[in-house]
Amino acid sequence: MIVSGRSKIQTRAIADAVVEAVKASGSPVRRVEGYTTGDWILIDAGDVIVHVFTPEQRAFYNLERLWADAPARSVGSS
Repeated sequence: MIVSGRSKIQTRAIADAVVEAVKASGSPVRRVEGYTTGDWILIDAGDVIVHVFTPEQRAFYNLERLWADAPARSVGSS
């Protein structure tokens, strides 16, 4: 999953919610990287890797180009 937050505070909040949801589902969170800086947070949830970016970092790294051939699935925001 590739997700954006509008600020470092929001990326951390998103990461916290993802980690909480993964644990609540009974699955382990294997590793979280980048939480301190908040620019790019990587959450290893086993079969799913979640990347939470600030807009600037998402544009710079442009991970979508690496997955251009994979089917995309949008998830609504609240």
